[in-house]
Amino acid sequence: MHMRKFITLLFLFSIVRLAAIAQFTDNFIDGNFTANPAWVGNTADWIVNPALQLQSNNTVASSVFYLSTVNTKATSAEWNFYCQVTFNPSGANYIDVFLTASASDLTLNSTSGYFVRIGNTDDEISLYRKDATGAVTKIIDGINGILNTSNNVMTIKVTRTAANLWNLQRDLAAGTNYTSEGTVTDATFTTSSFFGILVKQSTSSFFQRHFFDDIEVKDYVPDVTPPAVVSATAVSATMVDVLFNEAVDITSSQLSANYVVNNSIGSPLSAVRDAVNTSLVHLTFATPFPARTNLTVTINGVKDLAGNAQANGSAVFNFFTPSSYDVVIDEIMADPTPIVGLPDAEWIELKNTSGANINLLNWRLAKPSGQSGPMPSYLLKADSFVVVCTSSAVAALSAFGPVISVTSFPSLGNTGDLIFLKSPQGNIIHAVNYTDAWYQNELKKDGGWTLEMIDTKNPCAGMNNWKASVDPKGGTPAKKNSVDAINADAQAPRLLRAYATDSVTVTLVFSEPLDSARAAVPANYTISDGIGAPVSATPQGPLFDHVTLKLARPLLRQKIYTVTAMSSVDCAGNPIATNNTARVGLYEHTDSLDVVINEILFNPKSGGTDWVEIYNRSTDILTLRNIYIANRNTAGAISSIQQLSSEDYLLFPGEFLVITASKALLLRDFIANDPDRILQISSMPSFNDDKGDVIILNEQGSIVDEVAYTEKWHFKLISDREGVSLERIDYNGPSQDEKNWHSAASSVGYGTPTYKNSQYRMDAAVQGTISVTPEIISPDNDGQDDFATITYEFPEGGYVANITIFDATGRPVRYLQRNALSGVKGFYRWDGLGEKNERLNSGIYIIYTEVFNLAGKTKKYKNVIVLARKQF
Repeated sequence: MHMRKFITLLFLFSIVRLAAIAQFTDNFIDGNFTANPAWVGNTADWIVNPALQLQSNNTVASSVFYLSTVNTKATSAEWNFYCQVTFNPSGANYIDVFLTASASDLTLNSTSGYFVRIGNTDDEISLYRKDATGAVTKIIDGINGILNTSNNVMTIKVTRTAANLWNLQRDLAAGTNYTSEGTVTDATFTTSSFFGILVKQSTSSFFQRHFFDDIEVKDYVPDVTPPAVVSATAVSATMVDVLFNEAVDITSSQLSANYVVNNSIGSPLSAVRDAVNTSLVHLTFATPFPARTNLTVTINGVKDLAGNAQANGSAVFNFFTPSSYDVVIDEIMADPTPIVGLPDAEWIELKNTSGANINLLNWRLAKPSGQSGPMPSYLLKADSFVVVCTSSAVAALSAFGPVISVTSFPSLGNTGDLIFLKSPQGNIIHAVNYTDAWYQNELKKDGGWTLEMIDTKNPCAGMNNWKASVDPKGGTPAKKNSVDAINADAQAPRLLRAYATDSVTVTLVFSEPLDSARAAVPANYTISDGIGAPVSATPQGPLFDHVTLKLARPLLRQKIYTVTAMSSVDCAGNPIATNNTARVGLYEHTDSLDVVINEILFNPKSGGTDWVEIYNRSTDILTLRNIYIANRNTAGAISSIQQLSSEDYLLFPGEFLVITASKALLLRDFIANDPDRILQISSMPSFNDDKGDVIILNEQGSIVDEVAYTEKWHFKLISDREGVSLERIDYNGPSQDEKNWHSAASSVGYGTPTYKNSQYRMDAAVQGTISVTPEIISPDNDGQDDFATITYEFPEGGYVANITIFDATGRPVRYLQRNALSGVKGFYRWDGLGEKNERLNSGIYIIYTEVFNLAGKTKKYKNVIVLARKQF
């Protein structure tokens, strides 16, 4: 080949190669950083992870390490890259991304160029120049504190014009909605040899927690497009936020004459560009906006950072103060694992039910323990959805539809939680107090499936309007729910109960949330016995199913009042009907045997649940907040103590209450006369099937009542004791006396939760010496005369009794008591069985009782009783 031709080809090859290294991209989809392009430096300190991102891999404390690649682009340039740091930066933990560098080794003092520092003491993103002497100068000072979180995800864009005007921009949602950190003109260095990344880290808390992707260096194309208006949002009756699609010039954007609103509103009093989001301008007007009326703001003359001016831009807005249920929480991913088909992340979905577009700027999610950070500016259009989650879940969830993130996203309990939505004005717009029972599916409640609202026009119905998603992915983020259907609320609210926290404060508890405006009218309530209407009525958020009344006259002790709620309506507009009264009064201290254990189901049916019924045998009003249920452990110590209620819950004289861990399972297996008298607590103490201890304690830890039960107390002819409760025969009889307990009758389904026991017998207090009731017994466990009560009363104590049962032929069939020490009065019981617990034939029997004392006094009694059996 001719030498001249060879030189020409070599020259052309060099030009092509120089052009190739003057700009580059690397998204690491080839799984390496050793080619296309090749990176050099501390290569052992870096990997390309399974997500195909460049990730730090250095595990040495107090380290500085880098990677760099050839790049000669320095002017008329644009640099773009993605970065994530899963920690809060500091002065010893930051990243320097060298846009231009004179040498490949970024650690040398002599390496000069420009770099973006991510982090440092001020938690900022700033642009620096580094001279060959090692001197470093900050030339764009970014906004302090924007990286003050434990997980920072961002995209960064830097441009440099031919006139050496630098613009540093970033999007902390890792998108392309950039905010400018500032501009500067600097022409110190106009050449480059390398692009690179340098990491400084201190302790193990920062190891392997730096991620990079989508790195691009290219020619700068001058911006000739004027800024576009994205949205206008009324944040108050006189303030509007105008959002542009890019950063705007501070001078032109703050000129009030560049904005005008129709309907005689005119130009604003002031226009202020946001200090953090330079795409946002706050306008303040003198004339208030008419409520829920569409208005148009027209913009002329606002420039972007390149000097392009907006002409006749406009956006529609209205002053819309959100009311209850304008936006609802309509889907909840509380337990994402095991994964079914959605990302491993917690999230909630919001739906706009108002009929108008709503900007979610400064809305928050909250729980009783705290609230999230404010939501970003996002226009939630009428009848549309958006997912709210943490910033780390945005990328994965964005594949399914619109997603926004908040800081401090509230953790969602797997088995249940109370979460609510707050407007910028601090008003509660919707609240959901879910439990895992709402899934209505035993498999799906274990994880991977969302809870979906059935009918968003019925937002307060609770469990009746929610169920597990039936979508194959496990949920429907940002889309109409898979269980969507008409499920109107036609049920009227009920006044469940009331309690007094002091003599002039009464709280009412309703079965569902009320319309808070109607619930706040004092004239809608009255209290008996001269108390009358309250001074004030305050619905209690976030659920608004409690209303607190302040009284003009105080309640008296030892007196029961009736409170009536009138004209209350639920959030669907259903008025309260007949169930609108409740008793109330001032409660007293719970003392020994004020409350007794009245019925125990310790051996439930398969898949069933234990329950315990208590009874207030005192003349006082008591509160469940001061009452606890417990058992004893294997060492005999009181254990597994559970408070019955965290708020006051009154138990009136002569009132029953059933305690269980599952109201639904109890009602599946038994008939309850008053289901509202069933109290479901988070967990019950364990009660063994053969024997155990049920203990009731007061707030001082003193035992109020205790029963050490055994399955041997059951009726002897019951072969299968599963699902059969033990009932107390007499409230005033001894708790630990086997004779005071009996199996519940078959005629009531073997249990009487919330009402009088089938085996109840009052102490007759007979005036004679010995009496037997009833005269005819039928021991078939049907709850009717299943046993005989032998009641005695002696003029003095110390008598010993022997009781023998004889049949009609005079043959002894049962030695009921032998040398039984008796009190002044008491009773014994015969269950109609023989000496070996065998069934006896129908007929006449004699109960022969002989009593004596150590003084030699004796007496004998004969009582006739008939034993009858049903004929089949």
